[in-house]
Parts: sequence; structure tokens; C-alpha cells
Amino acid sequence: MSEQEIKVPDLGGADEVEVIEIIVSEGDSVEEEDPILTVESDKASVELPAPTAGKITRITVKVGDKVKEGDVIGLLVASDGAGGSGDAGDDEPAEKDGEKADEQSEAAPEDAPPAPKKKKSGGARTEVVKVPSLDGFDDVPVIEINVSEGDSVGEEDPLVTVESDKATMEIPSPFAGKIGKILVKEGDKLSEGSDLLEMTIEDDGDDEEGSVDSSDSARAESPESKPAPKERKQESAPQPQGSTYEPPSPGTKVHAGPAVRKLARELGADLTRVKGSGPKGRIIKDDVHAYVKSQLQQAQQGTGVATGSGIPGVKLPDFSQFGEVEREGMSRMMAATAANMQRSWLNVPHVTQFDDADITEMEDFRKAQKAAGEKRGVKMTPLPFLLKACAAALAELPQFNVSLDMERKEVVRKKYIHIGIAVDTPHGLMVPVIRDVDQKGLWELAAESAELAQKARDKKLKPAEMQGACFTITSLGGIGGTAFTPIVNTPEVAILGVSKAAMKPVWDGKAFQPRLMLPLSLSYDHRAVNGADAARFTNLLTQLLGDIRTLLL
Repeated sequence: MSEQEIKVPDLGGADEVEVIEIIVSEGDSVEEEDPILTVESDKASVELPAPTAGKITRITVKVGDKVKEGDVIGLLVASDGAGGSGDAGDDEPAEKDGEKADEQSEAAPEDAPPAPKKKKSGGARTEVVKVPSLDGFDDVPVIEINVSEGDSVGEEDPLVTVESDKATMEIPSPFAGKIGKILVKEGDKLSEGSDLLEMTIEDDGDDEEGSVDSSDSARAESPESKPAPKERKQESAPQPQGSTYEPPSPGTKVHAGPAVRKLARELGADLTRVKGSGPKGRIIKDDVHAYVKSQLQQAQQGTGVATGSGIPGVKLPDFSQFGEVEREGMSRMMAATAANMQRSWLNVPHVTQFDDADITEMEDFRKAQKAAGEKRGVKMTPLPFLLKACAAALAELPQFNVSLDMERKEVVRKKYIHIGIAVDTPHGLMVPVIRDVDQKGLWELAAESAELAQKARDKKLKPAEMQGACFTITSLGGIGGTAFTPIVNTPEVAILGVSKAAMKPVWDGKAFQPRLMLPLSLSYDHRAVNGADAARFTNLLTQLLGDIRTLLL
């Protein structure tokens, strides 16, 4: 086996071109036609292929060097049976390989015309506009066509109007252009990806590598290399912000070679969001890897893709410029609570239903149990009554006793009733869980809730004692307040907030009577629960708490 030179083939009329990426390393094995490096002229980027199969022994250029046809860019040892092998001092094999590379370069335009010969003065292309994301809806009917064939429209102009079971939505134009054939009619049902219409778009002629279809880059690039505004718009919302994130803007052109584009497609990375560190801001492979790594890290930490937030972080000022400050690390519990609350708030569409329960008779009964409680060694608080009332409501309205599996598009219906009780401790908020609430009496619930609350304050709760809740009760009644909006403890779909009871005048049909009213705040996940059911839930709670005898029925 002999070492042979790798020379720059015919560059389609270009003179000196700049090396913008080295694709292989010394010691790499390559096949014939595998890309060795990428060069860029003032109009296009092109990958230079290996003239034969073999092992790279040396690369004689570096990124930023200028090369021209015939320059030696490296050396390789040809594989057994590969063309061009022979004695190291024999010029004939290398010459044949050079001819082969030249022939390949000359033949390439027949398959894919090089970008330098592409018309630069502008032109027109026809695109099929597809339906973008419909926020999870499928088969939504078209209720209005907003354009006609031959109309000129701007980007974001409405094309058609569709209607789901909850709202009407206009589908905007992803491009500025002229409407061609309309592929739908009123009454048709559309889903994400459906063909909508054909549109003629005027090119501005400023084709950089996003438009390149040269002999080698056409092989590696696809229409994805020219990111359409529609596609960028769909992808931009849910993406997290990472260290290599750059917000895309309409008409953004990506500076990256074909090999980098291929890598990005394989990894699912949006190149319009990757900040290039190469010459002239060009994106290199390391940039793509760094971007993907940052997205994975943020997803695993619950701050990025997994949360779907897309919300930029808050940059803090230097507080010391205003006065003396002191910093201390968050406790593990505080950090976990903060992450859970943020995840729930960002992922769950919250709605809160407010109501007041008349607990005058309930409180009279509860206070009458003081002596019995002292004998049992258990203090009867309002919490056991709330637990029993919520258990009865969950049994009657089972849509509150579910979790949503959005990945599988399934509703998980639970056949048990476990309720969490939020406990304020010196170490932070903790939520122990009382199991099978519907199967336990008031005294048993009073004893168990008091025991779990004390274990929470003593930091003696076991992990299993804080898992499995279907619903949560959080009470601020011992502190004060008239109402609040508790955050749903996902994957639960509802939480009941209880504020401080107060005497209020209530009209009985003839006169105002002083009644002890308990404010209730029911927050719920609107994906699983609708407003009418939330009103039914709080209405049922007020009935059960208003006359505790109904808990026996």
C-alpha cells in the first residue's frame, strides 16, 4: 500500500477558496467520495471528497487556509484493491486519482448544478403551505377561506380560519407571496401537516449556503437547509434557552457546511438557534454538540424542553450596590419545592373556583367532641371533616381523581382515594399523604393527620408517606386571609385551599343571620376539569360541610 496525495479538484470556476471545516482527522478511515473538508467561495460552500478509499495519514491544511485547484490538502494510504495504489515514488497512480477527482467534480453539475451558476438576480419558487401546530387539536373544520387564488399576501396574513370545540383560530401565511391553488374548502377537516394551499414566493437572490445545491453539498443538504419561516415559528416557542441559543429572526440564513447540517438533522437540532463559533460566525460540529448538550442538561434539570417554558431567565443585578447583602444556599427542600412549583405552574393551565361553606353546625359538633377527644388523646380539628367531604366529592365526581398522560394521550383514572395535606414546617412546605380516606372515620383521620403533621415538622417522614396522593388540601385558616390561588400539585389535577373562617351575615329569606363561613379556593387543571364540574365540586363541599349528617349517606 502506498501513500498518495489528496488534491483539490476542479472548483467549478472558482479561484482561491477558504477552508472552513476539517471533517476528518489523521488516522480516520474513509470511503471513496467521503467528504474530507469543506471550502467556501464567495457564493457557495463545497465538500471536497476522498479520491479513493483508505486511511488518512496527514492533513496539510487548516481552517482559514486558502486553496485552489491542484493544491495538496492531505495524504492517505489507499485500501487494498482501491484505485490509485502503487509505489510511493510512482507519479502515475496519483495522477490517475487526480484525474478521477477532476472527472467527479466535472460530472457533479449534471446531478446538482453548483451554486455559483445559480441565478442570483432573484426568481420565484412554489411552496405547498402546510397546517402548523394546532395546539394539540386534530381534525378541526375549516369555517372560512380568507384568500382567493391570485391574491398577494404578506407573512402572517390569515389564510383560513378553523374552529375547534373551544375556539376559532386563523392559520397565518408563513411567507409573503402570491396564492396559487387552494387545496381545501370550507367544511374540510385539518390536522397538523395537512396541505393547505400552493404559494408562489419571490426569492431575493441573496443565496448563501442555505440555497447551495453544489455537487457535494447537494448530496448532504436537504430542503431543511433553507428553514422556512413557518417551521421556525413552530419550533421556536417550546425550546429552552441554552448557552448557545440565539433567537431566530425571519429570513435568518444559517452559516453551516453540509456535514454540519447533516449532523444537526440527525440530532434534531434547529440550526437557526445555534450560535456559530467558526470563522465569520459559521456553525461547526462542536457548536451543534454543545447546543444539544445544553438542551439535555436543562431538560434533566426540569428547566428546559421538558417544561416547555421557553421563558428567558431573570438576570439579577448586583444587589450589593444598593446596600449590604448576605447570600446563603437554598436547602434541598426549598430547591425541590421551587422546581416543583415552577414546573406545575408552567405546565398546568390553572383556574380557581371560589366558594364559602357554612360550617356553623359543623363547628358546634366539633367543639362538642372535646371531652371525647381528651379521652382518646386526639384533638378533633376541622381537617378530618374536610378530608371526609373531599373524599366524598372525589367519589361522586371522579374526573377530579385522575392524572393526564400527555405523551400517550391517556387519562389515568384512579380507583383509590389518597389525599395529601400540606404542612407548614420550619424547614419548608411538606405534603404527607393519608391513604384510603374514604374508608376511615373522623377519629382515625384526626389521629393520622396529627401524627403525619408532627413527623413532617420533625423531618421524620419517609418518602413513601409523601407519595401517591390523588388530591391535596392546603389550609391557611390558622393564619388568616380570605382567599388565595393554590398551585396544583401535578400530576394531580386539583387542590383545595382553605382560608380563615369568619362570622358573616347570611340572608335566610326573612332576615340576616350570623353564620360561620369558611372560604374555599379550588384550583384545577383545566385540561382535565371544566368550569362547570369545578362549580359542582365546591357546591358539593359546601353541602357536605354545611350538614355533616350527609357524610353518613
